[in-house]
Amino acid sequence: MSKQFDVLVIGGGPGGYVAAIRAAQLGFNVACCESNAYADPKGEPRLGGTCLNVGCIPSKALLHTSHLFEEAGHSFAAQGISVGTPKIDVGKMVGRKDGIVTQLTSGIKGLFKKNKVTQLNGHGAFVGAGKDGGWQVKVGNDVVEAKQVIVATGSKARHLPGIAVDNKIVCDNAGALDIDAVPKKLAIIGAGVIGLEMGSVWRRLGSEVTILEAMPDFLSVADVDVAKEAAKVFAKQGLNIQTGVKIGDVKTSKKGVSIAYTDKTGAAQKLDADRLIVSVGRVPNTDGLNADKVGLQLNERGQINVDGHCRTNLPGVWAVGDVVSGPMLAHKAMEEGVMVAELMAGQAGHCNFDTIPWVIYTSPEIAWVGKTEQQLKADGVAYKVGKIPFAANGRALGMGDPTGFVKMLADAKTDRILGVHIIGANASELISEGVVAMEFGAASEDLARICHAHPTLSEVVHEAALACDKRPLHF
Repeated sequence: MSKQFDVLVIGGGPGGYVAAIRAAQLGFNVACCESNAYADPKGEPRLGGTCLNVGCIPSKALLHTSHLFEEAGHSFAAQGISVGTPKIDVGKMVGRKDGIVTQLTSGIKGLFKKNKVTQLNGHGAFVGAGKDGGWQVKVGNDVVEAKQVIVATGSKARHLPGIAVDNKIVCDNAGALDIDAVPKKLAIIGAGVIGLEMGSVWRRLGSEVTILEAMPDFLSVADVDVAKEAAKVFAKQGLNIQTGVKIGDVKTSKKGVSIAYTDKTGAAQKLDADRLIVSVGRVPNTDGLNADKVGLQLNERGQINVDGHCRTNLPGVWAVGDVVSGPMLAHKAMEEGVMVAELMAGQAGHCNFDTIPWVIYTSPEIAWVGKTEQQLKADGVAYKVGKIPFAANGRALGMGDPTGFVKMLADAKTDRILGVHIIGANASELISEGVVAMEFGAASEDLARICHAHPTLSEVVHEAALACDKRPLHF
């Protein structure tokens, strides 16, 4: 007899494992299946998905190490600290990263045990309708029956035709985290989040980094002022970012890679490098689900069609995270997972897609929530702007990191906050104030009237709110 559950989650990434835990907390008998072993030394499936294993978490570990290395080499002396010329042990850096990943992925196993979630090892694929309602899903060599199914299979790196990824000379996001030595010259195709973060890691450690971006504008997804400031700062740091390029032939050898491309003027160029990182987006993992067999509808991009509450066209089948439309962000997937579990329990599950924060963990960090100025212009919305630089902030100056600014956008008539955009130190943490404010429908006046601790970086958020009414106090 097949194993039976109230809920089966296909995929153990952020959306999947959070959905499984929340559903179990709500009293469901829950199982979660996972087949990807990632870099597990025993070859066993590892929970945590791309985020914990080869994405968000390991990249932040490398970013932190490389940031400390650059600080020691370039910033300590200005503060009276002498340490000599720093050296990097890449193997030790990567080993530390792997240890953090193992600790966190093992932690999810512990959370499953605590919440009585059954982990099933194996690839999940639909078989058909269940005998007593619900669905039959093949997991490995077994068939499991579940009353409700949550598809949380995530995404994988998009590869370019004609460019073979071996994760040695040519790497995707996974290989970029395991480069075993600092390349003298590093080429990156794609100036998105992954390209900028990985470019930052290896530039700090000594690589000569060139980033080739097909789009004509740099970081067009961000607010225009933030993008301009980021381009200026990254160029000063030594990142060579070229936009409007068209990639041609890419030839690899055991020693390196040669990339032919045309620049934004149409002129033919060639770039020789020791390593190449391809970071041109991600594609949903829907192949192997047997979606066609059960009639699960996909869109033209291979994503599962869902409504605003992550319901698919099939009764009792839900989908969350990278496998559906919307930003491919771990925290977005988690929120959807919680929403689905609560809706299944008859509660008022909800996910506000208008207040999902974005973060790029470069130095300076970049974070935003809500509308950009260019979006408001395109929508014909009347707005006002409050913009304050970190250079006017005592804490930022004391930290030796006064780069960037906070920009707040508010409705010209109602004063309701429409967007908050930050480039600067700890932007990833500061953006939460904007998220909370927007969730409560706050006006810029609300933040302007709140006492912020002094001296803190958050005072710049306070001043930006004051500036929306043209009354900043320290700028």
